[in-house]
Amino acid sequence: MTKKQIFYFGLFASIVLLSSGFRPFKMEMYPWLYAFEKRGVYTVPLEVEVGQKFFDVPFTGKTFVGFTQSLAVRESQGKYNKVNSLGYLGKYQFGAETLETLGISDEEQFLHSKKLQEKAFLANLARNKWELRKEIANYSGETVRGITITESGILAAAHLGGVGSVKRFLRTNGNRRFRDGYGTSITEYLREFAGYDTSCIEPNKKAKAVHYTY
Repeated sequence: MTKKQIFYFGLFASIVLLSSGFRPFKMEMYPWLYAFEKRGVYTVPLEVEVGQKFFDVPFTGKTFVGFTQSLAVRESQGKYNKVNSLGYLGKYQFGAETLETLGISDEEQFLHSKKLQEKAFLANLARNKWELRKEIANYSGETVRGITITESGILAAAHLGGVGSVKRFLRTNGNRRFRDGYGTSITEYLREFAGYDTSCIEPNKKAKAVHYTY
């Protein structure tokens, strides 16, 4: 082998050796860390793939925004266009009767309007807070069936089962309990949504979604 051949062989060997130093010999990465391109669609980790049940992003704490978003996730996974098997509509799962009370008669329009759904939710909270103003004043801070009663818990429970079911539960010291069509009890909502700040909602007996400021 000539000196020239030896030089080029040594140069090639050096390049191979140096290149190998910049990548691992064995890559042990989870497949969900990669982004795969399929007609412009990229996959991201699913919550089951990373072993989490809930992603707390963004953090909203016990604020009113936290209350609205947590309740929306519980009701519909936060989907504005969701219609469940019982016919309840939207992000907050409203029934036709409640929508009519709030001044909404066009369910199709409601389902396709994010702004109207948010206005309906706020108006309904205002109505429920007026209807339950005595219960909020008399029972907040009390413990019923091991549940600390709060204003936000009362409003969430009323959203699930109506004002009457909350009144009956509190006035019978928890002996009268309501469950919805899927078996969810108002006690779950009283506990799960306790302690949020809902002070920004003003009680309003005649609140309508179509006139509600949002």
